[in-house]
Amino acid sequence: MQPRPNGMPMFDKSMPFSAADVRHPSSRLIMVSNRGPVEHSIDNDGQLTRRGNGGGLATALASLTPGNPVTWIASAASPADRMVAAGGQAIQLNGGTRLQLITLPPESYDLYYGTFCNPILWFLQHSLWDRLQRPNLEQEALHSWQKGYLPVNQTFAEAVVEELDRGDGPGRVMLHDYHLYAAPLFIRNLRPDTTLQQFIHIPWPGPEAWQRLPRPIVESICAGLLANDSVVFQTNGSVRNFLLTCQTFLSNVRLDHEGTGVWHDGHRTRVWANPVSVDIWDLRSRLSSPEAAAYREKFSIEGDVQTIVRVDRLDPSKNVAAGFRAYDRLLEQHPEWIGKVRFIALLVPSRTNIAEYQTYAQEVFAEAEAVNARHGRPDWTPITVIHEHNRLQALVAMSLYDVLLVNPVVDGMNLVSKEGPVLNSRNGVLVLSSTAGSFAELQGAALAIHPEDVDGTAEALHTALSLPGKERHERAQRLREAVLRHDLRRWLQRLVEDFDRGQNAPERQAGTATARGVRS
Repeated sequence: MQPRPNGMPMFDKSMPFSAADVRHPSSRLIMVSNRGPVEHSIDNDGQLTRRGNGGGLATALASLTPGNPVTWIASAASPADRMVAAGGQAIQLNGGTRLQLITLPPESYDLYYGTFCNPILWFLQHSLWDRLQRPNLEQEALHSWQKGYLPVNQTFAEAVVEELDRGDGPGRVMLHDYHLYAAPLFIRNLRPDTTLQQFIHIPWPGPEAWQRLPRPIVESICAGLLANDSVVFQTNGSVRNFLLTCQTFLSNVRLDHEGTGVWHDGHRTRVWANPVSVDIWDLRSRLSSPEAAAYREKFSIEGDVQTIVRVDRLDPSKNVAAGFRAYDRLLEQHPEWIGKVRFIALLVPSRTNIAEYQTYAQEVFAEAEAVNARHGRPDWTPITVIHEHNRLQALVAMSLYDVLLVNPVVDGMNLVSKEGPVLNSRNGVLVLSSTAGSFAELQGAALAIHPEDVDGTAEALHTALSLPGKERHERAQRLREAVLRHDLRRWLQRLVEDFDRGQNAPERQAGTATARGVRS
């Protein structure tokens, strides 16, 4: 079965994603995240090189920058980043964006990123707490919080204030994700007139999960986030869980009558959901390059063979090993698929210096080898694992799947489940975990599974592979329409509109509380 290089689904070309489609903020914008839009490295000739990180946030920012002052503050994570940051000057990027890299002490950064953010916060918020291999977890959490996370968050806040001091007016600050839970209160205390918004990319579990951390840490996390004018989550479920967590751990919290705002220390914070999405037009344009054609040829196959694809970071939250076990069960229970379906897994190395990730990677590779040993034949390899960071190769693979398996334990959103349907040229079927954030938008067209149900996942794969062409087409079309309804442009527009809502609200007051647990 040959791939159809020109068989991409058609979209209305009158709807391009461009700067003109997004109303710009009326004052300058400061973006803050642990990771910046570009990364630096040293090539084999000893020359400094730069490449884009390629994330959705970087893509979205491109629509705001023409003619508008935008500064992005991020950590200098690599040795090459630190070389650039040592110059002390902001880096001018395309479109007028200024990137300000901040250098952090290696010991503090390791505690902040390598211990508290990953794996402690990541595992807690992704329901993976039992996988932590830490004998003195409470002590380690307190130490990394006090000596790593808080000092680094304070450094980020000071960099924001320094940038605010360079311009006129209060400015608007958009913070991103779980790396910066304490930063808003530091900023608020230094510059109370600033409008603060924070988007949380990962899921927020209920109060019972947060009870695993020392209470002063959770109190400080909640107080830090409530120093924002707006806290934005991927799903309404995370919104509810966050409100319950604040009510559980903070005594002086009350919800407003609409249930969308939280009052804390005289300051109102709006809490709402705005699921992040993808830039459809940018994704599809990448598939027209000669390099993409070479990858299409690489993945081509003769005969009546279907293809299951997964694209994931090699992270325990992605549940890759369970997906391989489900494929193994499919071949056991439905031997008619032996030699008739292949599984291509494109796995991106992730946090390879963290013990829990190393252990999980060994489990994943061992599972793939076991499946191949049980079912493989001289002319057919059941599972092909590609373990590298190659964005274009992954996009081409998603354009060619017959079945896309997305079975995370839990995910804030999972953009692969949105990228695949808008790229796919084969009316492929999406098999999607009900615990992925994207499930709320895509459930009407995807085949639903529970991530822990290996037998159920195997049967869903069988169903997906067996669906008649008409139903495959209808499901694929509904998936594409769901992504189109709320694409990256719409996500960004809602965030920009939210700044105006927060800044113009008559009840907005500056908070001056002190974070609990901020000092050791």
